Amino acid sequence: MTETIGYLLSIDLNYIIIGLILFFFSLEQLLKTQFTFKNRGKHLWQSFLFQAVFFIMNIFWAVVFVFSVEWLNFYEIGLFFMIEFPFWLRLIIGIAVLDLTAYWFHRLSHLVPAIWRFHSVHHSDTSMDSSTYFRAHPIEVFLWFGSATILTAAIFGLDLLVIGLYFLILTLFQIFGHTNLRFPPWLDNTLGLLFTTPNIHKIHHDQDQYYTDSNYADIFIIWDRIFGTYKFKPVDKVKFGLEEFDEPRKQTFWYLIRSPFLKE
Repeated sequence: MTETIGYLLSIDLNYIIIGLILFFFSLEQLLKTQFTFKNRGKHLWQSFLFQAVFFIMNIFWAVVFVFSVEWLNFYEIGLFFMIEFPFWLRLIIGIAVLDLTAYWFHRLSHLVPAIWRFHSVHHSDTSMDSSTYFRAHPIEVFLWFGSATILTAAIFGLDLLVIGLYFLILTLFQIFGHTNLRFPPWLDNTLGLLFTTPNIHKIHHDQDQYYTDSNYADIFIIWDRIFGTYKFKPVDKVKFGLEEFDEPRKQTFWYLIRSPFLKE
């Protein structure tokens, strides 16, 4: 099992991301989509520019991140160094607590105005599809959510194997969750009891703040159900985006990357 996971994690995550985006974006062009909008090629390009910046910044951030986790592991800091768990249980608990931490950091990013200025970039998209996965401000990704992962590693004693597997699963859920494809209601009524399905995540992107401030979980929607932030509405009633980003000029990469620092 360790060897299989190690092999999966040996594949550059950037290749997996690009492969998944190409696959789902192609399906979005071939199949009848859930929502109709024009200029999909332009939308893909504006979103991809975020990934280009992310890739460059990650060259430096990855060194800091790996050093931090390995330092914590070297000094045996965290719960997993105090209590012996079977390998499979350590993986499950590790992924669960990382997702729980992400839930709370995500929820805080909606509650704290200074952080929301950066997180709103992801919510700005008025025509969501699989490439919306790319649309996230790099400062938020690295400083806010990156810090969340290091903090969780320090508390629970997580190693790079557990964290790497979590990021692999997280990537699958996040790209799948933003796809502009039709999904049957039974998916939400079955798997949606435990996991975040695409329809459930689309509600989180509704322009109505009542729904924007809900369904924070990335992988396990159970966190929203436990902490009272789960909400549901028919997905065809969802209107994407934020009112302050409705203008076409505010949908460009250059505007969005500057938007947290603008006073309007």
